[in-house]
Amino acid sequence: MSEDKALGTYLRSRRTQLDALALGYSGRRRTAGLRREEVADRASISATWYTWLEQGRGGKPSAEVLDRIAQALMLTDVEREHLFVLGLGHPPEQRYRGGDPITPRLQRLLDALPHSPALLRTPTWDIVAWNRAARAVLTDYETIPPQGRNVLRMMFCDPHVRERQFDWEAVARAVVAAARVDAARAGADAEIAPLVAELRAISPEFGAMWDSSLVHSHTEGVKRLRHPRLGEIALEYSSFAVEGRKDLSLIVYNPATEQDRERILSVIGDV
Repeated sequence: MSEDKALGTYLRSRRTQLDALALGYSGRRRTAGLRREEVADRASISATWYTWLEQGRGGKPSAEVLDRIAQALMLTDVEREHLFVLGLGHPPEQRYRGGDPITPRLQRLLDALPHSPALLRTPTWDIVAWNRAARAVLTDYETIPPQGRNVLRMMFCDPHVRERQFDWEAVARAVVAAARVDAARAGADAEIAPLVAELRAISPEFGAMWDSSLVHSHTEGVKRLRHPRLGEIALEYSSFAVEGRKDLSLIVYNPATEQDRERILSVIGDV
């Protein structure tokens, strides 16, 4: 099947799934769903062009038009992404939508890692969920107000976090560079802008690092900490995308050595 035919088939299948009555359309219908001219009207495009798209002879619509069609057909995020792949050959640009609550399923996933500190982080580097091991080894996030649970803010404003880094300047620079990448990739530049402005006013070091325009990937590596009770510890970390939640990343830390593991286990039970 050609790309144009595949796009037309998909549009037609989604159109016939809509409930015309629930959307305020009346009258007898020979087939289920909305009529082509109704979808075109909802998408603010011509009925003729929309008909051609379904027939596989409308060419390649722009991203703006596909977005309007996706809204007209009330597509989910997954369906919208598939529409763009069929219509343009690639997924749409990211649209950041933060603020959705963490589901019990995701929290249970974190808690299923009792010996490995694990976090859920947004593209603006807010920590929104964690497990008991993370509280014992990294930071007790429950003692910090929600607005303070941001890695950038903690790195530049919390002296205790600063003291625990082996090489604070290198770590801070990497965090700033990775946050820049994550925010841009998720389309969250507007969301991180107030935090950037706030930290500029507080920390000249942050301002200099942000202005350097360095970019860095925070996918895997080794984190070394000075733990207040355990002394020096090393953790291997890996970052994972959360399917269905493009606004979240899962970060899992594992003890780098068996000795680190045994020492970490000794403090997890105290939290």
